[in-house]
Amino acid sequence: MQLTGDFFQQTSKVLTVSELTRSIRGTLEAKFAAVWVQGEISNYKLHPSGHQYFTLKDARAQIACVIFRNTMPPLRQPLSDGAQVQVYGQVSVFEARGQYQLSVQILQPRGLGLLQAKFEALKRKLEGEGLFAAEHKRALPKFPRRIGIVTSPSGAAIRDILNVLKRRAPWLQILINPVRVQGTGAAQEIAVAIRELATPNENWKPLDLIVIARGGGSMEDLWEFNEEIVARAMAAAEIPTVSAVGHEIDFTISDFVADLRAPTPSAAAELIVPDIVDLHRRMDGCARTIGRELMKRIRDAQQQIDHGRETLRRCLAHKIDNYRRSLVHIARALQSRSPGRELVMRRNRFIDLRRRFVVSPPRLIENAKQRFARIEGILRVLGPDATLRRGYSITTNEGGKIIRTVATIRPRMKIRTRVSDGEFESEVTARE
Repeated sequence: MQLTGDFFQQTSKVLTVSELTRSIRGTLEAKFAAVWVQGEISNYKLHPSGHQYFTLKDARAQIACVIFRNTMPPLRQPLSDGAQVQVYGQVSVFEARGQYQLSVQILQPRGLGLLQAKFEALKRKLEGEGLFAAEHKRALPKFPRRIGIVTSPSGAAIRDILNVLKRRAPWLQILINPVRVQGTGAAQEIAVAIRELATPNENWKPLDLIVIARGGGSMEDLWEFNEEIVARAMAAAEIPTVSAVGHEIDFTISDFVADLRAPTPSAAAELIVPDIVDLHRRMDGCARTIGRELMKRIRDAQQQIDHGRETLRRCLAHKIDNYRRSLVHIARALQSRSPGRELVMRRNRFIDLRRRFVVSPPRLIENAKQRFARIEGILRVLGPDATLRRGYSITTNEGGKIIRTVATIRPRMKIRTRVSDGEFESEVTARE
C-alpha cells in the first residue's frame, strides 16, 4: 500500500498524552453535559479529604464515580457496596490517570442490590438457626502449635500471614490447603478444604485452629465467602475457625460464623499467636519479678534464721545459767551436808548429849525433889484430905461416884460417906 503526501500532512502533528486526554475530555463533556445513570455501588471508599469514590456498575459495564466534598448535603444513610442508586452528574476525564468518571451532583436510592439482598436473606436464615450465637463461639488456644490455612497459594493474604507468623511464632507448624478464593466453584473448594483440615488423618495431626483468608475486593470478589456451603462447613468444624476475609470495612457471612473475625489477614496472624518477642520480654519480666521475690524471701528467711539463732542463743544461755546456779546450789548443799561435816556435827551433838547425861541427872533429881516438895505443900493445903480435916465430907453412891446433887438420891439408897478419919455407910430414908 502506498501512502500519499496528503496523508502525512494530515497526520504529521504528534500529540502529547496531555493534549490527547484534554481533547477527549472536551469531547465527552460537550456531548454528555449532565446525565442520569443508575446502577449498583461497588468499591465504595470515603477519602480522608471528604471526597467519596465508588464504582457504578450493571451486569455488563462499570463507570468510576466521585462525589466531591460539599457537592451534596449529607445523606441520611451512608453509602455502601451493593446499594442500587440513581445518580445525576457530569461525565469528565481524570487526566492524571486517563480515566473517565462521573462527577455526581445528585444521588437517590433505587433499592438494595441483588447481591446485598441475597446476603441479608442468608444472614437472617443462619442467624435464626443459631450459627452466629455467642454461646457457640469457641475460645482460641493461647499457644497454638499447629494451624491450618485455607486461602489462595498465590495471593497477598498468604504472604502477609506467613510473614507475621514467622516473626511472631517461629515454632508454629502451618498446613496450607490451597483453594480458589474467587469465581464459580470457589465456595465448594473452600468448604471441602475446611472439612479436610478439621478432620485429622494419617497425613497430619489434629490442628489447633483453621484460618480462612483472602485479601480485599468488591462484594462480588468476596462473594464466595457469603455462600451457605462455606458457612455450614465452618460451623461443623470441631476446632476453632478464624475469618480473615477482605479489609476491615468488609463483612462476609464467614465473619459471623467464625469463632473469631479478624479485620485483615495480617491482623488474623497477630491475633492467633503470641509475639515471641513479647513472650521473651514477659518471661524476662517474670524472671526478674521471680528473682526479686526470691531474693526478698531469701532475705526474710535469713532474717528469720538470724532471729531464731539469736533466740536459741539466749535460750541456751539462760538454760546454762540456770543449770550453773542449780549446780552451785547443789554443790553448796552437798558441802553443807557432807559425810565428814555430818559426822563432826553428830560427834559434837553426841558429846553434848553425853555431857548433859553425865552432868544433868543430879541436878534434874534435885529439881524434881523441889517440884515434888512444892506440889506436896500445895496438896497439903488444897488436897481432899486437907478439905476433910476442915470438916467437909465426900459422899459416894454404891458405884463409887461422888454425889453432887440431891437429884441423884433416891429412898433406901445405900451411900458411903468419907470424913477425915474414916468412912461409914448409911441408907437414905428421905430426900428434901
